[in-house]
Amino acid sequence: MVEATQIRPVAAGRSRLRAMLQGLKSPWAMIVLLLLAVAVLDPENLGPVGLFAGAALAQTAKYIVIAVLLLAYLKASGAEALVARAFEGREMRMIFFAALLGGLAPFCSCQVIPFIAGLLALGAPLSAVMAFWLSSPLIDPPTLLITAGALGWPFALAKAVAAVALGLFGGLAVKALARGGALSEPLKQVQRKSCCGCGGPKEHDKPVWRFWSEIPRREIFRKEVFTNGLFLLKWLALAYVLEALLVRYVPADLIAQLVGGEGVGSIAIAALVGMPAYLNSYVAPPLLAGLIGQGMSVGSAMAFMIAGAVSSIPAMAAVWSLVKPRVFALYLGLGLVGAVLAGLMFQLVM
Repeated sequence: MVEATQIRPVAAGRSRLRAMLQGLKSPWAMIVLLLLAVAVLDPENLGPVGLFAGAALAQTAKYIVIAVLLLAYLKASGAEALVARAFEGREMRMIFFAALLGGLAPFCSCQVIPFIAGLLALGAPLSAVMAFWLSSPLIDPPTLLITAGALGWPFALAKAVAAVALGLFGGLAVKALARGGALSEPLKQVQRKSCCGCGGPKEHDKPVWRFWSEIPRREIFRKEVFTNGLFLLKWLALAYVLEALLVRYVPADLIAQLVGGEGVGSIAIAALVGMPAYLNSYVAPPLLAGLIGQGMSVGSAMAFMIAGAVSSIPAMAAVWSLVKPRVFALYLGLGLVGAVLAGLMFQLVM
């Protein structure tokens, strides 16, 4: 009895410690810790850092509002049902529409897994699935608006074009390899449930564009506005604090030396650094704006952003959970090559 009484406080202490460490991972906690570090180590720059981050966040506010309302509308109306229709018909048609709609799909990271699993179970070819997988992490309506607010519309639209092009590139590459038998039996056991309990695509779902006529859909709209608004606010606040610290403390000549050139080398370095150093899609644009201001070339910025999105933990988890290692390696390889090509093309155009 004495031993059991002694074990309970230890277990409770460990539980509190885990909860505390988990709380420190939140964007709000990271913002407080970063500003606290500036206040202790360099108090004279606390004001300039806070003003820079606040002004940048205020400038992006209109894009946040539009993005939140648009995403809530797409969810409430059930617009994701349109994506399933892209995987019907001939294989080439499926590849094209999968790449095109991948950037428009309003899926959260965990919804991608059961959606793709359902498509594979229904017999969708791996080529079309790969096209969707590669384009989906790169852009969606909120990311497009946030990127435009931080880096300008030319960069945002170029990234959207790159997303579709990368999807087509990956889909056609997989189609060619599958024809030669290199990708026979690529799938693991199909997973039909996601971490949030969402199922795969439903064949008979149809969008309801005037969603406000149905009470459940109005509730979805309100919930999505609150959830996505809070999500974007906390991540963008962290992004602009990090940008302020980057501009204040990282020497511009160092960045220019590493990724400031216009050749293949600097763009390839940016892509290679971007893959392991993934940043949230809403955090990356403000940070890249700071890097470009410090001397990073626009081609390197594009390569960094695309490579980082392809190698994000949710994107990789979606692929790893469903396919065998060789297909997973192919996904990463296609993403890296596509990122370098996109960076070179954008550098050439700009």
